Amino acid sequence: MRAFLLLPFLTFGCADETISGYADPEAVYRLVESDGEAFPATATIAFPEPGRAQGTGPCNAWSAAQTAPYPWIELGPIAATRRACPDLEAENLFFERLAKVSLAEVTGTVLILTDEDGRELVFEAQ
Repeated sequence: MRAFLLLPFLTFGCADETISGYADPEAVYRLVESDGEAFPATATIAFPEPGRAQGTGPCNAWSAAQTAPYPWIELGPIAATRRACPDLEAENLFFERLAKVSLAEVTGTVLILTDEDGRELVFEAQ
């Protein structure tokens, strides 16, 4: 009898509690600010399906698993293509900061990712 009572929780408790369940799944968020300064290149993040994040850095496409419940976020491991470009310094900064984020906030078209030191990556939906 007890197993029968748990069945509704097992069946209906599958809502996505990660940022994918809170961010617009159709949106691509463009990085506009890194730690209070305008980001000098183009970088994006999107959450097209539960447990996944993907986007582009200034040079390369990337993707990562994301399983932490909102408002937390933990991206990793980050897999990226390996093309060189003139914005490689900005790309290294982007991936370094992205790997350290631990909190997420989605408000309308703005996404803010924050690390444990309070440094922010501010994105806007395109």
